[in-house]
Formats: sequence, structure tokens, C-alpha cells
Amino acid sequence: MAAFLALTLLTLSIFSSPTQAEIFTSIGQMTDLIFTERELVKSLKEYIEAEELKLEAVKSWANKLDTLTHASTSDPEGFLAHPVNAYKLMKRLNTEWSELESLVLQDPSDGFISNMSVHRQYFPDEEDEKGAAKALMRLQDTYKLDSESFSKGKLPGVRYNALLTVDDCFDMGKLAYNENDYYHAVLWMQQALRQMDSGEDAKTPKADILDYLSYSVYQMGDLPRAIELTRRLVAIDPSHQRAGGNLRYFERMLSKELRDMGRSQQELTDERPIQLDTYERPKDYLPEREVYEALCRGEGVKLTVKRRSRLFCRYQDGNRNPRLLLKPMKEEDEWDSPHIVRFLEALSDEEIEKIKELAKPKLARATVRDPKTGILTVANYRVSKSAWLEGEDDPVIARVNQRIEDITGLTVDTAELLQVANYGVGGQYEPHYDFSRKDEPDAFKTLGTGNRVATFLNYMSDVEAGGATVFPDFGAAIWPRKGTAVFWYNLFKSGEGDYRTRHAACPVLVGSKWVSNKWIHERGQEFRRPCGLTEVD
Repeated sequence: MAAFLALTLLTLSIFSSPTQAEIFTSIGQMTDLIFTERELVKSLKEYIEAEELKLEAVKSWANKLDTLTHASTSDPEGFLAHPVNAYKLMKRLNTEWSELESLVLQDPSDGFISNMSVHRQYFPDEEDEKGAAKALMRLQDTYKLDSESFSKGKLPGVRYNALLTVDDCFDMGKLAYNENDYYHAVLWMQQALRQMDSGEDAKTPKADILDYLSYSVYQMGDLPRAIELTRRLVAIDPSHQRAGGNLRYFERMLSKELRDMGRSQQELTDERPIQLDTYERPKDYLPEREVYEALCRGEGVKLTVKRRSRLFCRYQDGNRNPRLLLKPMKEEDEWDSPHIVRFLEALSDEEIEKIKELAKPKLARATVRDPKTGILTVANYRVSKSAWLEGEDDPVIARVNQRIEDITGLTVDTAELLQVANYGVGGQYEPHYDFSRKDEPDAFKTLGTGNRVATFLNYMSDVEAGGATVFPDFGAAIWPRKGTAVFWYNLFKSGEGDYRTRHAACPVLVGSKWVSNKWIHERGQEFRRPCGLTEVD
């Protein structure tokens, strides 16, 4: 038992060791953990098998000696009268018991612990777990999914079912609670309580769930429900440290409110269970949050019949570019104004796999450019990992760069490197501009190539659910289709920014989203896209 306890403590210390963070921001990198876990399970089974063999040997020895000592202790002198028995007693106590001691002291866990030590540097840390939990809450908000949808695995497009236990839901709620996010704390604690009330077993005491839930509900301003939940808590744990005091405090506050309003407590009683829309979600820093999230759900898309009639498809030969004459690019209009087009078969499956292969070892947390300093930094509103690939890295990258130039007619000599991005759990990039505004003139100063005139976005995977590119200003939603690319201008011909192109990458609900971006800059386009005569031309 002591050896097992020591092993458990050592294993726990390994899992809590410092590791590389932000694994949750890339599904591509998280797939490596699947195979790591499989190897650890294999190692664990080998350890269990070794322990079982050891116990079998000890058990066999104990059974043999049990029979022997039963006979010897019934008549010690008569037993030892036989010289062979006397000899074997000396031998057992001098040699064989020492061998048994050595067997018992053997530690089959060495191989397992060694394997854990090798892999622990790649384990996610507390920040990864917290990031993944917040991602579930972000998906919950964006796609208006209640906690039960996640708990029971009721998500669109899923191929593998996954369930959340009472303890999982409690941990989600506790994380939100510790971040003072009482809105999500209520949703997840309520789900934990619902599952426990239905008979599901859990390590978490019901009193703990009611404690967190009652106070979170109070923080959401629902005193009647906070009182009802606290009474349940007192009923199952009368000696609870805080429950009695909280209950008296809540009751006094409610009585005061009722007196001030001239109403009775019965009028305020709400017997309905807590749902997603029971409490209003707090507002945050993003003014177009509701419009953006509605578009992510496919709601509020302003593709009217009249607008659709102005959208066409065509073959694009890049103004008779020799490389496109025999096999012109298939082009579809996605939006009329601003003009957004989609190119079909922009990347082959082989090219996509090569780009992912080159990018994966270089993936790092995606950054944004600080508008004041121009320095790249990480931000909570961009959850993905990215890598930058040069044409010299592989002929495939050079070929893709050339193809972008042929299709758009714009030089890529002054463009940024090809950026490959992989979105992790709930991966997203909230509404942003690709070009620099007048209040951030130094954003691309170090590049010396002017502003970002256009964006060429390759979709390198299909996404089972979520992950659309949306434009809140004019209500467009463009869905990922593997092998296609979308293109739009960020600047008018005058060089002024087209503020309508503010866009976002919606959170990935189910799937793994891979894209590659080519941001084309102003320098070198003077004769390829001449300046316009008006500001918005």
C-alpha cells in the first residue's frame, strides 16, 4: 500500500510539473498527445502485469508456507525430528526468506515512471486545461448551446461521442467561479446538480455544488433562487460553515427588496429550471458581439435574392497568364460589394499535406500586431497557432506563391510570408481588420512595403461545424471548403482602408480548421492596380 501511495504521489507530481503551455490552441499539435496517451496506457498495462506476476509469486509462496507451518506448529519437535525438515527450516530462514524479501522490494513501476518522465515535457499544463474549459464556454455562447448539449455530447457533425460527468461539470463551473464569471458558473453547476439529482455517481459532494451554485445565482441577482438552493444546502449539511449565514443574509436582503417594491415573496417565486436564457449574459468589450455570433450560427446573413442575382461564376485565366491558359481557375462570387471571390481547386490535397507537414514543427501561438507599438503579441481574442513558410522552404510553397500572383495579378514579391494557421479547441479570431488604420501608422513600418492591400485565404480543411469567416458590417458568412481560397481587397484604389472588410474567424465547434494566408502589400502594385481618382473607388 505504501509503495502504491508513493507511486500515486510521484505520478501526481509529474502531472503538475511545468510544461509547454497553449497546446489547446492547435488541434494539429494536440493530436500528438493522443499517441502519447496511448503509449502511456501500454506502459501502465505492462506495469500492472508485472505487479500481478509479482503478487502471484508471493501468493504461491505464502500458500505453500501456510500449509507447511500448519503441520510444523502442530508438533514442532516431531516435525524437526526429521533431519530433512530441520535442514529445510535453516535453509528457508537463511536464504529463501531473503529471496522473498528481495522479490517484495522489487519495484515494477520503474519502467512506467521512466516513460512518464520522458513524455511529461509535452503534457498540457493548468493553463491548457483552463484554456480548453474557456473554449467550451465560448462555443456555448457563440452557438447558443446549453450545458447539457456538451455534457451529453449532442453536437452537430460529431463522429465520436464524449460525455461530461458530474465532476467534469463541477470543475467547469468552479473554473468560471474562480474567474468571477458567475454566468457560466451557474450554467455548469446547475448541470452538475441536474446529473447528480438524476442518480449519477460522483466524487464531488452535493453540498459543494449547492454552495457554489447558490452564491453564483445570488451574484446574478436572483435572490429567491439563491434562498431556495441555500435551504437545500442547509437541509443536507446543517453544520455547513457558510450556508446558515448566507441564508439569513439572503432572506434579509429579499425582505428589504420586497418591502421597497410592495410585493410578496410568492410573486417572485420561479419554479422553472435554470436554462441558457434564464440570466442575461454580461456584455463585453466587443460592440458587434451579437451580430458576429449570429453570423457564426448562420443567422442574419444578408444574402438577399437581389444580391444573389448579382453573383456569378467564371473561368479566370489571370488576364491570359500563360500558366492559366490551359487550366484556368474556377472563380465564384461570394459577395458583390465589397467584392469577395472564391477560387475552386486552389490547392491540391498533396499540396495541403505538404504545407501542413512543413508548418507543424513551427507552429506557435498566433499573434496580433499591437496597434500602438507595432509589436507582435498574443491576445485572448485570437486562439490558434501559426507558422510562417518561405518559398525557399519547399518547391510547393514557391508554387503556391506563384499561383497566388498569377490568379490575382498582384506581385507577391512584397507580400508577407505564407502564414499557416491551425485552430484549436474553440479556435477563433474575433472581428478585426487586416489593414492598418490611421491611428496605427507604424503597424507595418518595419516591413517597408506599405499597407496590406489584399488578403488571399486558403482553406486547407473542411470543418464539421463552425469555423466560418464572417463580415459583421455587411452580413456575409463564408464557410470553409477544403482546397478553395477566398480573396478580397482591404484597401480602395485610393489607398484608403475599406472598413467594411472587418471580419472574423468563427470558433470551430467540431473539427480541425487549417488555413493559410497570404497578405499582399501595396509596394509593387503601382502598375498592377493603379490608384483610383476618388477616395472610395
